[in-house]
Amino acid sequence: MAVSPVLKSVQLHIEGVGAVLLEKTPKARYMRISIRPEKGIRVSLPLRGSFDKAEAFVHEKLDWIKHHQQKIAQQENRQTIFTEETVFRTFSHELKLVPTEKPDVKARLHNGFLEISYPAYRPVTEASLQQTIRHAIEETYRHEAKVFLPQRVAFFAAKFGLKFGKVTVKKASSRWGSCSHTNNINLNLHLMRLPERLRDYVILHELAHITQKNHGPHFWALLESMCPSSRQLDNEMKTYRIGIF
Repeated sequence: MAVSPVLKSVQLHIEGVGAVLLEKTPKARYMRISIRPEKGIRVSLPLRGSFDKAEAFVHEKLDWIKHHQQKIAQQENRQTIFTEETVFRTFSHELKLVPTEKPDVKARLHNGFLEISYPAYRPVTEASLQQTIRHAIEETYRHEAKVFLPQRVAFFAAKFGLKFGKVTVKKASSRWGSCSHTNNINLNLHLMRLPERLRDYVILHELAHITQKNHGPHFWALLESMCPSSRQLDNEMKTYRIGIF
């Protein structure tokens, strides 16, 4: 006799808020609602949790959800629509969009420019073309980050007498950085978009975790000694979203 697979997620449409993902996860100890730009509404619940109770939980929190949906919509509206007139720079390259007679979309780094050529017959505002442009920008940030960020980590580590493992640069969906239990430093390539003070703050934050693995008072005291006004900078980080640029 076949055994039915255990259902781990359910997609619902809730009147007034739209699509809601209910998802069981081993890490969840209780039901939790999250709303993220371009990700939508997600309810995480324990493996033994009830989808019916999760749906009822959503209905209880409708006012809270609608309020935060408005805030998320404002963030998503900050997303740049790239055109030939758009002035946009990565850390060390200027974006240049070039319509051509060729049918392919191509991107290259050349003489301080991120040059993206695309077929002139396609509207540059077309969603798939905008996605391609964003991907090219992210790859440019990745290239810049792999050169710059390890050097910056090494600079601060030497300044404060800290020893780290290796530096890994990648795109994470929600974390700007992390420090492993073996003191490897992971940094998000989108740090290259941030002002210098915030980029340095994230690096120093992760370096502080080399000696203080939690976010207790000793951690914040250490970080403040390395990075004055660290609490203020931490709050400023909350105004940025990894996927919004």
